[in-house]
Amino acid sequence: MSNYPVIDIALQINGAPCAVTVEPRELLVDVLRGQFGLSGVKRSCDVEVCGACTVLVDGLPVSSCSTLAADADGRSVTTIEGLCQDGRLDPIQRAFIEHGALQCGFCTPGMVLAVKSLLALHPQPDDEQIRHYLRGNICRCTGYVKIIEAIKDVAAQLAGATPTAEGNEK
Repeated sequence: MSNYPVIDIALQINGAPCAVTVEPRELLVDVLRGQFGLSGVKRSCDVEVCGACTVLVDGLPVSSCSTLAADADGRSVTTIEGLCQDGRLDPIQRAFIEHGALQCGFCTPGMVLAVKSLLALHPQPDDEQIRHYLRGNICRCTGYVKIIEAIKDVAAQLAGATPTAEGNEK
């Protein structure tokens, strides 16, 4: 901390109530990484264009690199670390692995969280909805074909349909 005034905030991080003292100028990405050790939140562009810092705030994707930590006061924040339940990966994480929708993995946490929000709002998204919802997430390694296949596959699985190898329903 520097000579700036500090404020106390209370929020939920990955379902657990947390209280933390922050400077009013501190960014959510820095608090999550620095004070809570949540390294799945990546700092990259600092201008809301790459999506590596994406977290869910009250279920919606936000760029934590441009969100003040104080703005998360009283809200629920989900990071990639919060998707595992009882040691099991979230279905979206499993679909990304199964479809090879990741390479270096740097963008993957933000991409997965954006998809989590997309599927909560649109359980059976079409290609246009998927592309629109991922417009703020950049992958420099894989391209987007495998990512879209993974999303379609997990959407079908969650809806109870049987997907084919291409991610389409039978």
